[in-house]
Amino acid sequence: MPHDRFGRRIHYLRISLTDACNMRCVYCMPEDQTFLPRKELMQDDEILTLVRLAAELGFDKIRLTGGEPTARAGIVDLVDAISSTPGVNSLSMTTNGVMLAKLAKPLAQAGLQRVNVSLDTLDPQRFERLTRRGSLQDVWAGIEAAQSAGLEPIKLNVVIVRGYNERDVSEIAALTRDRPWQVRFIEMMPFAGATELQMRGMVTHLETRALIESEMGLLEEVNGAELDGEARVYRIPGAAGTIGLISSITQPFCASCTRVRLTADGRLRLCLLREKEVDLLTPLREGISLDEIRQQMQDAIWQKPWGHGLAQEEIPLNRVMNQIGG
Repeated sequence: MPHDRFGRRIHYLRISLTDACNMRCVYCMPEDQTFLPRKELMQDDEILTLVRLAAELGFDKIRLTGGEPTARAGIVDLVDAISSTPGVNSLSMTTNGVMLAKLAKPLAQAGLQRVNVSLDTLDPQRFERLTRRGSLQDVWAGIEAAQSAGLEPIKLNVVIVRGYNERDVSEIAALTRDRPWQVRFIEMMPFAGATELQMRGMVTHLETRALIESEMGLLEEVNGAELDGEARVYRIPGAAGTIGLISSITQPFCASCTRVRLTADGRLRLCLLREKEVDLLTPLREGISLDEIRQQMQDAIWQKPWGHGLAQEEIPLNRVMNQIGG
């Protein structure tokens, strides 16, 4: 089981399957974003090789991200192969939901267990403004299809952007009253591309909580507000579902971090908000032994930084969000 130099057990790998996306969310990428040519991305066999090596090291939890992971050709077959990898016990996906109406059932049959769906507003006009394209109706149909397919518990990821959707917080939180979902409100994080908007428009988790409680009453702590992954979890009194507050900026959870990320072009990124990466795809293609690549992964994990440097105004600028994976 890999540990870093701070004693954290690192067992959670988030894999970006593509940098491409069928939306252009304002906080994620520029509207005119261009994507990498297919040959520069990991091929299916390369992903599976790195998944197998990670599993041999002790990674047992995999999350598929993007860009938009359902935009990758052959996604169902790839999920089937990853889910069949010895040692992989948890396989989930973060998606914008646009393709889930079509793909939820086959993905579940292939071995996908859960989905997080991005849903930043329930207002169709604000949805179009935030995503620059896409249909709220398609996303909602995808969420319903995911629930029908058993991809539960459903988690909805909500990035609050000041001036765009903070007025929608209570309405989205109210979805948990009669649905066993978790709505996760996420502080916007600064990256290249939309950095000015990200810094200017960030709404803190305390503001979000206050917006919810102003209409729903005081939230109840779940599990003593202990972290559930990245989220501190609360409940509207009597609600079927829960509310997660993810305070990556104002109250970071670096001490409990268990994850690293594999970018779509095969770089092991050790911290979401740090630029340090280790290239695994080039040596894999150059034919070095798998034992050496496994050792490179283990050595990289040992060097995982404690956390981000935003308090020191150190903002990662080498990639925009869709090039990393959530």
